[in-house]
Amino acid sequence: MTTAPRPNPLLSDRDVDFQLYEVLDATSLCALPAFAEHSRDTFTLLLDSTRRFAREVLYPTYRDMDAQPPSFRDGRVHVHPLMRELYPRLVELGLLTATRPPDVGGQQLPLTVHAVSTAYLMAANLSVYAWLGLTLGAAHLLEVFGTPEVKATFMEPMYRGEWTGTMALTEPQAGSSLADVRTRATPAPDGTWRIQGSKIFISGADQDFNENVVHLTLARIEGAEGGTRGISLFAVPSRRPEGGTLVDNDVRVAGVIHKIGWKGIPSLALNYGESGDCHGWLVGPPGRGLACMFQMMNEARIMVGMNGVATATVAYHEAVAYARERPQGRPTGVRDATRPQTPIIEHADVRRMLLRQKAIVEGGLSLLLAASYQADLAGHGQDEATRQRAGLLVDLLTPVAKSFPAERGFEANALAVQVHGGYGYSSEYLPEAWLRDQKLNSIHEGTTGIQGLDLLGRKVVAGGGAALQSFAEEVGTTVARARAAGVTPEWGEALEQALAETTTVVTELGARGMSGEVELMLRHSADFLELFSVLAVAWRWLAQAAAAKEALERGDPDADFYEGKLAAAQYWFAVELPRVPLLARLCRTGEDSYARMRPEWF
Repeated sequence: MTTAPRPNPLLSDRDVDFQLYEVLDATSLCALPAFAEHSRDTFTLLLDSTRRFAREVLYPTYRDMDAQPPSFRDGRVHVHPLMRELYPRLVELGLLTATRPPDVGGQQLPLTVHAVSTAYLMAANLSVYAWLGLTLGAAHLLEVFGTPEVKATFMEPMYRGEWTGTMALTEPQAGSSLADVRTRATPAPDGTWRIQGSKIFISGADQDFNENVVHLTLARIEGAEGGTRGISLFAVPSRRPEGGTLVDNDVRVAGVIHKIGWKGIPSLALNYGESGDCHGWLVGPPGRGLACMFQMMNEARIMVGMNGVATATVAYHEAVAYARERPQGRPTGVRDATRPQTPIIEHADVRRMLLRQKAIVEGGLSLLLAASYQADLAGHGQDEATRQRAGLLVDLLTPVAKSFPAERGFEANALAVQVHGGYGYSSEYLPEAWLRDQKLNSIHEGTTGIQGLDLLGRKVVAGGGAALQSFAEEVGTTVARARAAGVTPEWGEALEQALAETTTVVTELGARGMSGEVELMLRHSADFLELFSVLAVAWRWLAQAAAAKEALERGDPDADFYEGKLAAAQYWFAVELPRVPLLARLCRTGEDSYARMRPEWF
């Protein structure tokens, strides 16, 4: 008699509780006035409802939506029919306004709790959640920078779930170079603007499951200066309110991008104003569009990081379950072919692959939650000094929180395919689909290369190094906790040494930049991003090791869970952290193999 395989949990509830309450102490946020109405009980209500919906409703739709992407017929995008049922039910969970204040219908829950709640939905079917995530980001942007008229017209229907939203930045000729945006905005007598231009790779820019889509669009006002300072932000609906109804707003879908993943949400090319009748509403001051948009972009980058964690984690759980159930071969040294085969999880190399996945996904989740925790303090800390310090930490951690889960998550997803062997390379098993999904996370909302330039060129040197100093203080606090808990002292010492080396690198590279050697400073920005990612995740693994040791010391019966944490921490400190000196040397010496490489040499 065989037993049915356990359903994929998407994320481990045990690990989520550990990260929230043993590593971070998320309930301490309830001491802040903004979150005083909440407690662990209200956190659990949100977590339980999203977990249940993700597992029972959303996850069963993933395979079908991956197989049937949206279609483009008669000038409109037609999404999977299930979206007509799924989106209203997502809205009913309250996630659109969960972190927003009561005056816009929100519950003002901490981002820390909201972020991990959404991870279950992302792991279940990331494309479906993307519709909600993009709408939340766009509506929040209008909440902060919109006029009362704009809020009433666009934000409120979006928060009610009646309309969806997008972020429309990229243009065919510009790509990631936003200074080259050409979409134009011309003032009209009625106080609105006429928008004309093209955008590409706009996720969720058309759908047929609710009334409207609002595009938060970057455009250049006629006569504005060149570069990023001449860019303004506009709310441009697909259908505009007029005479008590919605009428066509001259926004046309010019094409559908045929993607390899994220099949449940379309990526589109848009044309604005082909007939000269595309109305836009200014959001924020003229010429400050990119500064306003960066609020949404940073939120989107953290969301992408959580997507990376979720997509790697669901594949990790699938690989663990398969390895436990799949019999193949016999233990090393056993030659008796009559002996029963052993599950492949008993083979050392399979355990190596699973442990590497565990180190990546649980380290990545810890990093995302630490960044979210600092975002809560940045927005709602008790005093200005606390808010400023936390804001610096969020800015510092965001490029890493976005890129590490994407890059290392892709590696973890590839390992999940590998654990499945030949079956993993077939479409009958899901790991190949998650691998396809994961790749986008290193591309959209700023490529990994852009994140490296941002981290080294701006974030680590911000405030004269104040952000890095605050990070060093966080590391010091974690090292002290680990020592008190009885964690292997060499781990804390290695982390302190890696931090000191990183600080030296930043000082030297910052000096080069100040002296005008900007190319030399940024030459190895990709390596610096890798260095800082390894360091930041080591910090989070030391925090997890400390919490695990504390639990074992008090005799917690869940010893297997905590021993697994200590083994994963050991792996990171033994295998990953020793890479810091090599990466630091590349950054400091300015090794020039690819810098001197000429195009004609390739």
